[in-house]
Formats: sequence, C-alpha cells, structure tokens
Amino acid sequence: MLADDDAAPGTLRPGGRTARVRAAVLRAAADVLAEEGFAHLDLTVVARHADVGKTTVYRRWGSATGLVADLLVDMAERSSPRTETGSLLADLEANASLVQRTLADPRQGSLFKAVIAAATCDATTAEALRRFYEIRVDEWAPCVEFAIERGEVPEDTDPPEVIRAVSAPLYYRLLTTGTPLDATGARRAAAAAFTAARAGVYRRDT
Repeated sequence: MLADDDAAPGTLRPGGRTARVRAAVLRAAADVLAEEGFAHLDLTVVARHADVGKTTVYRRWGSATGLVADLLVDMAERSSPRTETGSLLADLEANASLVQRTLADPRQGSLFKAVIAAATCDATTAEALRRFYEIRVDEWAPCVEFAIERGEVPEDTDPPEVIRAVSAPLYYRLLTTGTPLDATGARRAAAAAFTAARAGVYRRDT
C-alpha cells in the first residue's frame, strides 16, 4: 500500500511519495467516474482501487467533490498544448481535433459526461469544471490573438469566444445525440467558428 504524509497534493517534487499517491488516487477516481458515474464515487472505494489508505484519501480530499476538483486540475495540467500553424483555420482545426479525439475516447468521453452531470447539481464540481475550461480556453486563445495581428479576423474579436465556439457543437453532440464524434464533425466545427469570426460574429461588445 502506498504511504503518504501530510503535504497537500502536488506540493512535493515529481516522483515523490505525495505525487505518487496523488497520481494513484486520481487515476482510480477517473476509473470509477468513467465506469460508474459520480453517484458511485465513494472515497473508500477509490482508496481501495488506488491501494492507498482510506484515511489518507479522506484527510487530503475530504469529499467526492474535492476529489473531482483536484482531478480536473490534473486534467487541465496534462492537456496537450496548443498548436500554432500560422493559420487561424488550421489552428482551430487542431483544437477541434483534440477535443474530438478526447470526447470520442470511450473512457474520456464517459469521464466528461460524469463530471458534467455532477456539475449540474453540485456547486463545487461546477466551479472546478468552469476553472478547467477556463484554463483550456486561455491556452488556445493566443491562436486568435495572433490571427488578429495577421489581419485574419477583426481587431476587436473576442479570442475566448472563438475558442468556445469550436468545442461547443462537439460537446452538444456528445451529450444530446448519441452519434459518434468523428473527424468530419471536428472540421465542420472549426470551419464554422472560423467563418463566423471572419464575419465579425465574435466581436467584443462595446
């Protein structure tokens, strides 16, 4: 069984005991969420799956919502960095492809469904999810900023809104249609956001 100390998650050097415990617990939590949903995210079960003492899990995360919040932080930190191609359309296609591959993955797609469902009825989870997407949007927004500098879109374009517009139809499809998320859908989402941005749809309100 993995041992632990009293340090907060992520505060020790990579590869340290605390980091190993956190990684094992978050991996187990993700497995439970993907396979059984938020309603079955029991800290005792997670501790057993992670081969970690349940006292450690309760002391460091406190609740299922605390565990989900830390899982989302970890997911945001591990997400792939943005692509910069010199073309806004190509950059948005790369973003859409990343979202599509993530949501189309059986495990990752189920995990996001579970977290989104939990966020609809739990304020802590909702805030953690909001922060997760804020981090991801901030990572990709410079693609639009560079496009503004190149003159591809109006200078008062709102970069975060363009990035959100890329992933929105993909999440809608995941949550409402039950149809497969494919590369064609990703390209269409990117093209729609690009065309709208070029037309000035995402200009900031003045």
